[in-house]
Amino acid sequence: MNGRTPKHVGIAHVFAAARYSMGGVRRLWRETAFQHETLAFVLIIAVFGFAGAPLWGFVGAILLYLLTASIEALNTAVEELADHASPGYSKMAEHAKDLGSFAVFCLLLANAVWAVFVLWTHWAPPLA
Repeated sequence: MNGRTPKHVGIAHVFAAARYSMGGVRRLWRETAFQHETLAFVLIIAVFGFAGAPLWGFVGAILLYLLTASIEALNTAVEELADHASPGYSKMAEHAKDLGSFAVFCLLLANAVWAVFVLWTHWAPPLA
């Protein structure tokens, strides 16, 4: 035997997958960046609610937050693997971490652009 847990099938697979996902959320929550991203999401939703933003604005913000959380999880996984594979300094590990960080940064910009767009289209007077 290779020491791995046997594969689950049927409904047991669904419960096992949910358990693994919850483990991922618990691990990701230990990342300060993820805590900040979650706080920013809560603030955006609160501002949208206060401003009376349209439903499509909330839906877009939720989808972007979920995408940001998933990319942050992948970035954290890359960082952990890079640290494990290269405990000392490695230019390749540095590049892997920088690229993951850039992916998260791009999504943070997308979140900011979306928030400004929703608020602008909701508050700005129509052109022409």
